[in-house]
Amino acid sequence: MHRLRHGLLQAAGWLFYLSLLMALALALPSTLFDSQSKDFIFLIGAVGIWRYSMGLTHFLRGMLFLYVVYPHLRRKVRRMGRAADPSQVFLMVTSFRIDALTTAQVYGSVIREAIECGFPTTIVCSLVEMSDELLVKALWHKANPPARVQLDFVRIAGTGKRDGLAFGFRAISRHLPDSDAVVAVIDGDTVLEPGTVRKTVPWFKLFDNVGGLTTNEFCEVRGGYLMSEWHKLRFAQRHINMCSMALSRRVLTMTGRMSMFRAEVVTNPEFIRDVESDSLQHWRLGKFRFLTGDDKSSWFSLMRLGYDTFYVPDAAINTVEHPPEKSFLKASRKLMFRWYGNNLRQNSRALGLGVNRLGLFTSVVLLDQRISMWTSLFGLTVALLASLKFDITYLMVYLLWIGITRLILTLLLSLSGHSVGPIYPLILYYNQIVGALVKIYVFFRLDRQSWTRQPTALKRDLASFQQWFNTWSSRTMTFSAASIFVAVLTQLV
Repeated sequence: MHRLRHGLLQAAGWLFYLSLLMALALALPSTLFDSQSKDFIFLIGAVGIWRYSMGLTHFLRGMLFLYVVYPHLRRKVRRMGRAADPSQVFLMVTSFRIDALTTAQVYGSVIREAIECGFPTTIVCSLVEMSDELLVKALWHKANPPARVQLDFVRIAGTGKRDGLAFGFRAISRHLPDSDAVVAVIDGDTVLEPGTVRKTVPWFKLFDNVGGLTTNEFCEVRGGYLMSEWHKLRFAQRHINMCSMALSRRVLTMTGRMSMFRAEVVTNPEFIRDVESDSLQHWRLGKFRFLTGDDKSSWFSLMRLGYDTFYVPDAAINTVEHPPEKSFLKASRKLMFRWYGNNLRQNSRALGLGVNRLGLFTSVVLLDQRISMWTSLFGLTVALLASLKFDITYLMVYLLWIGITRLILTLLLSLSGHSVGPIYPLILYYNQIVGALVKIYVFFRLDRQSWTRQPTALKRDLASFQQWFNTWSSRTMTFSAASIFVAVLTQLV
């Protein structure tokens, strides 16, 4: 009954969306452009070629990896048999301020995987609160695991996830793992699907230089319909982008929710230092530590140390998402601020590694991350300027174009294996415009960081003048960049 109701609502949503597109198309006059407006088509088209070519390239690469390359590689892994088994598996979980129900789901799945994978396994629990330790012990005794499965607790102060990871890595180092051991780093709100460990560990034997890999994500959102669909859309896009980058073995993040590493990586003092106390020396904002973005720090450290990265699309995890605000607009902006800040803080120094290390395509993708905040606003800005200068028709044409293209993008996303809904085209455009504005804002304020799950923010002991300079220079540069952007487009239209 629930599925039937959901299906009817989905069908009604698609019908409503298509009706809006048809109404907008019918409202347009038969003669759309005059001789004065040729620049409108040229400007929209020129930037559109870049944006859509990048998206199409990712999509084609992703489909090639998902349906051709990966199945071939998986067959090679299966032929390896027991030769692909690790000597030992460590499952490290970091938990802080997560509700008891979610914690029980997470550790229940981790203990189950440790038992069912069949390898000698140690579960490392990096915990802050005694209540979490008592809960894990209760789950442990109930599961009654065999002797090859061990439990190791690491109690730390609640000073942040980076410290929790570093203490956990050092605890693993004390076990003296050999070169064939692997380590899964699991967030406290991540539930492992059955078979996740067995599907991920063999790739380190197939690829000698892969230092870390990550997995497919699905989510359960403790929030409203819009927030739930927004998260699901993000994971569908993530899946295609991850597949695209895996084709080059240059997956751009070691997702904090669940990634797996060679034990020799996480026990490397340089890697531990990168994750624990990563920082950036900025020409204007000075030197500051990274509060969030441990997944980006681990990726950059792998790149710097000379390793490759990979993605396993058929190994899935389920994350329990707790929106930081009840309002969709506030929650989505907060999450965007954290995610995009993490991306941009790593971007410039990642490009500094050079094409020889990153590869040409990865370098182009990183460069596109820096300019996409402006190209994403290009079409809307030109359409608004053309409407003011010529006729409102140009804005209507633009909206029709957005409606059609976002519908096509949504249909393409369905090929990822993730479900899609009728609200996806609107959310795609929301992410494009609001996401670009958030990127521009955070680009000039890279030192501003905060967690969304807990009220923790980066505190810098700066002199009053330095604080004043950072604040006003950020505002000035944001205003100047936006003004130049609008002024140039005004002259071109």
